[in-house]
Amino acid sequence: LKISNFKKTKHQSMFNSSPAHLSPLPVCGQAPLNTRIVGGENAPPGSWPWQANLLQTFPTYQIMCGGSLINSKWVLSAAHCFSSTNTANWNVYLGRQELSGTNPNEQVRTLSSIFPHPLYNSSTHDNDLALLELSTTVTFSDFIRPICLAASSSTFYNGTETWVTGWGNFKYNVPLPSPATLQELEVLIVGNNKCNCLYGGSIITTNMICAGVLAGGKGSCQGDSGGPLVVKQGSVWIQAGIVSFGYKCAEPNYPGVYTRVSPYQTWINSIIITKQTGFVTYTSSGKNSDSSTSCSSSPVMQVTHYSVNRETPGSRPQ
Repeated sequence: LKISNFKKTKHQSMFNSSPAHLSPLPVCGQAPLNTRIVGGENAPPGSWPWQANLLQTFPTYQIMCGGSLINSKWVLSAAHCFSSTNTANWNVYLGRQELSGTNPNEQVRTLSSIFPHPLYNSSTHDNDLALLELSTTVTFSDFIRPICLAASSSTFYNGTETWVTGWGNFKYNVPLPSPATLQELEVLIVGNNKCNCLYGGSIITTNMICAGVLAGGKGSCQGDSGGPLVVKQGSVWIQAGIVSFGYKCAEPNYPGVYTRVSPYQTWINSIIITKQTGFVTYTSSGKNSDSSTSCSSSPVMQVTHYSVNRETPGSRPQ
């Protein structure tokens, strides 16, 4: 996550939403240790208990992405993090706070299956999501819990407050300093019409959702790919998006682009037959100001996915 000049503030809800409509599935979206919301700095331990850290390790480098725990055996992430469905060398870390050092609440699993969405398009970035089956189930605790997913009828209006978390770069091509503590950041939904205008008028599909701070300086970055964009409704946390791509990192007038979770309820349920995920309908109130947004087209910027290859220490090729 890229953060600059971001003051620590207490969160006060600025929207009214109808009560969450929970499906009759295992309880999701609960974070008992998340007693306060801050933005742009280290996340207190246990604040985001569904956050996953995905690492594929090779002799000279690592591929790092984020993900979200959606039940005791499945993680949701981005399709572009996976060049194939080969599960070799992948580790999934739950309950992790720091990339280095000791994480006493951590559980580590390998992968037994990788299911990228069958319509994922690496050129258009559409349908950028993947389901990951863990080798064995995790044990839930205050530090490891599943997130609820936005149901198909969910609406996210322009200006809705959301949060993104991850261990991604602090600035473009600049990794977090050691011990690389999980970062949290508050960002606002930017309506698809507005987002399309900012990106050139053609690349944001209905399967995507944008969020960021248009002044710049705050947003997802390399290494955050696959991580969750979440929103709170009542006492329930709901995943609205999956970190996908953007123009550099947190550039002014270029919000991050996320895979919109809600269109994929049917597909997710077709893959996860047992231990199904909890889906919640998130309902924005009032009028969506984005519905009246229009613009003339402008040049499309060169965008990049937010996965990252990290060099393994001491292994730089000579």
